[in-house]
Amino acid sequence: MASVDRDAVMTALKGLADPKTGRDPVSLGWVQGVSLADGRVTVALEVPPDLGPALEPLREEAERRLSALDGVETATVVLTAQRAPAGQEAPAQARPRQGGGRAASIAPPGVRHIIAVASGKGGVGKSTTAANLALGLAARGLRVGVFDADIYGPSMPRLFGLGGQRPPLVNDRIQPLDSLGLRVMSIGFMVNEEDPVVWRGPMVMGALEQLLRDVDWGELDVMVVDMPPGTGDTQLTMSQRVELAGAVIVSTPQDIALLDARKGLAMFQRVNVPILGIVENMSYYVCPNCGHREEVFAHGGAQRTAEALGCPFLGDIPLDIRIRETSDAGTPIVAAEPDGPHAGAYRAIADRIAAQLETAGAAAQPKPKIRFT
Repeated sequence: MASVDRDAVMTALKGLADPKTGRDPVSLGWVQGVSLADGRVTVALEVPPDLGPALEPLREEAERRLSALDGVETATVVLTAQRAPAGQEAPAQARPRQGGGRAASIAPPGVRHIIAVASGKGGVGKSTTAANLALGLAARGLRVGVFDADIYGPSMPRLFGLGGQRPPLVNDRIQPLDSLGLRVMSIGFMVNEEDPVVWRGPMVMGALEQLLRDVDWGELDVMVVDMPPGTGDTQLTMSQRVELAGAVIVSTPQDIALLDARKGLAMFQRVNVPILGIVENMSYYVCPNCGHREEVFAHGGAQRTAEALGCPFLGDIPLDIRIRETSDAGTPIVAAEPDGPHAGAYRAIADRIAAQLETAGAAAQPKPKIRFT
């Protein structure tokens, strides 16, 4: 199969017409990102906010035309909205609601509970924790999906051994990939692993919304969302456009990480997202030869923070090479060594999360109660 190039993509886009002006997206300067990877084409169209809903047919036609090009196996076109210029207020329909209110939901209809796994800073093992917690929830017999919301640094393709694979299209719906009993979706499936995603904030938000809205997630008991680190646009969009059942904050024990973890926790509280608890990762190290325990980054800081802030402490995870090795190999430790102590630690945390979801599901009406087997 011949490979498609950027010129062919741009030529196809030039054949489209904005219904208001009659001009094509290229001449209007809407094409803000084109990614080509092994037959996968991803295009970001950045449009005026007030035109967004009216341009959905154009977006769909763009995907059809790009899919018809020689060398294209899948095509994804993301429709994003421009930020209002400084001093100019965005139209009412484009402004996010404040005070924890929510705009129109983009949550998949068949998903009962969506939880965010977040961290105040990078490098604390958030994605590894998210992957293993998802496997721990699945071990309870739940139907679990993993949504990689870290557009700039997607980790789930590598963590689940799905690197280089492409999600299929069925009836114009993107299908998540299956791994270890989970349904997984990531922007990493649309771009080469080595290629950076050089997108501005509105383009990222459009990609997130489309991956949630246009992916056929099916029926899930729990969706685990691996959030990017920090407290930026992604966190705000997910909080306002998705009814999150709660957030799990991952931190390491040292003070600087806990300071950022507090900020992340405070952000979710400000937008009225329940805090399911804090996980202390890299909590301690046990020498495999002599059994000596060393608290490399101190110990217990996350538990003290949880107690001070009045939220649950979910548990601690050690610093261990097997957790790193199994993650890099695409089979996280809960799946690779299900009877080992580290898998047991993750499953215990998953049990505490599941118990909170069960209680919330029973209290919320008319939501059905989450099923545990």
